[in-house]
Amino acid sequence: MKAILCDVARCTGCEKCVQACVEANRLGRELPAARAHPDRLSSRRLVSLVEVAPGAHARKSCLHCLEPACADACLVGAIRKSPEGPVIYDADKCIGCRYCMLACPFGIPRYEWDRTLPFVVKCTMCVDRLRDGKRPACVEACPYDALLFGERDALLAEAHRRIDAAPDTYVPHVYGEHDVGGTCVLYVSHVPLDALGWPDAIGNEPLSAFTWPVMSKTPVLALTVCGGLSALTWIVQRRNKLARERAMDDGPLDEPQDEVQE
Repeated sequence: MKAILCDVARCTGCEKCVQACVEANRLGRELPAARAHPDRLSSRRLVSLVEVAPGAHARKSCLHCLEPACADACLVGAIRKSPEGPVIYDADKCIGCRYCMLACPFGIPRYEWDRTLPFVVKCTMCVDRLRDGKRPACVEACPYDALLFGERDALLAEAHRRIDAAPDTYVPHVYGEHDVGGTCVLYVSHVPLDALGWPDAIGNEPLSAFTWPVMSKTPVLALTVCGGLSALTWIVQRRNKLARERAMDDGPLDEPQDEVQE
């Protein structure tokens, strides 16, 4: 299974990874309002750099969980885990419910609020490039080896090697190895990554274990709500129809006559 290893200690904040993602996905210019979001992700920015400590920056994008809560929350299978590793999105299946946005523990999926026909957008780890034997655009663009791409097991071994080789530099934790059941975007860092959504309390249990018991009830709830709304609509329309019929039976009101001054 393919993965990306992010070494925060080597990142200089140059944003070449961000620009490469924009070009590879033809995302266009960012909207001013989106730039104001703390993590700088939007429907036109699938990768961003977040300042996680003074002078320290870390890449933020979809983490491509091994057991993605967003995929479990999707009622129509528009989001799924691919065999290559990335969590991918099929706009043709999407019904716009945005449950994936609520389910993601890291708040990654974004919505195209500025478009007439909006979709959910997120990083796909350049899955089309992977199928052509290429690396993700962000990894290929990094000039400082802060991003590595390869098999997940090999990257985990490299992550532990770096920590063991410089224990005074790195936090003794590989982010994403076990957190939320494991992810395909891994981090080693010289500073804590709470700013990326990795608090200590996030746990190692896949969030899908908590998501499905709730989401499995959603169709029942949705049908109940739709049924109630349909009944209410029928009642309102019936009352309006009766009011119109009653007004017709009463006949038109006499028009007021202008008073004639003699």
